Amino acid sequence: MDVIPLDDPTDVQIGQWHAVLQAVHAADPAGEPAPVRAQTAEHLLGARDQRLWTAAEGAETVAVAALRLPGGPGADRPGEIDIRVRPSHRRRGLGTRLMAVAAEGLRADGRTSVIAQVLARTPAVPFLESHGFVCVLTLSGLLLRLADLPPDRVPALVAAGPPGYRLARWRGSVPDEYADALAHAKHAMADLAEYEGLPWNAGRVREMAEMVAKRGDDLYTVAAVQGSTVAGFTEIVVPVEASERAAQYDTAVVPEHRGRRLGIWVKAAMLEWLAAERPEVREIETDNVGDNAHMLAVNEELGFRRQRESREYQAATRDLPTVSRGT
Repeated sequence: MDVIPLDDPTDVQIGQWHAVLQAVHAADPAGEPAPVRAQTAEHLLGARDQRLWTAAEGAETVAVAALRLPGGPGADRPGEIDIRVRPSHRRRGLGTRLMAVAAEGLRADGRTSVIAQVLARTPAVPFLESHGFVCVLTLSGLLLRLADLPPDRVPALVAAGPPGYRLARWRGSVPDEYADALAHAKHAMADLAEYEGLPWNAGRVREMAEMVAKRGDDLYTVAAVQGSTVAGFTEIVVPVEASERAAQYDTAVVPEHRGRRLGIWVKAAMLEWLAAERPEVREIETDNVGDNAHMLAVNEELGFRRQRESREYQAATRDLPTVSRGT
């Protein structure tokens, strides 16, 4: 088996990568939408700080691996890994080979840990656990079909906003006047920070927006503002392709502003904005941390319904396999 790095994927190589994703999805759908080729191309070509490998047997690509190194070279942040193996070629050591190659990239960049998100109850779970990964988050995948919303629900929720706050919204990168306040609000997502251990600042907020823009996708943000404070916010990304299904990104309410229904207010305002700005959006998908009962209740009140379960895993780089130099 040959492991091939992809520095600048060609159209043929993108097609081969996508064929692996299609084969994996057919075997392990778990409520996920089928992969779209244009989105595969965007992820391979548009993301920076990313390294790619394929494993081939003869002329056939049978496994792929993507390693993202967010924050630039040597950043004190976990890497992010995604390995997919054709179902017909599993249990042959292909995933382990790709894991070892990716681990070399992690060590060369000085990363001490790596995270991976996989669907529950699929072969990816025992694969990661066999390589020392530990589950740090359980996520419920939810889907909102906008056509199912009663016509008066969103306007009523927006009109019921709490006194003392105003709504702000922007497309793309955060305006300078809100950059530091939004970074502070993102610290409210303590469930993620517990294992990622990363401080949010204005630079990191802008980096995330730039990453979305480089893919060609559109980032929308609605915030509940009090004075100069961002008390709560929600983010939606509309893909440049397959824009009928948007993706919920971060939503959070700063602890001292909780209990005032700011979460459902900004989410409803987002739906109202999207209806006017992006009427082609028909569905919104999101993930909820398993123990975040409040946000789960907010989403279900809006009309989101559970579709799948996924898990976030983390491993220390030192525990990952190494490349055998004898092969």
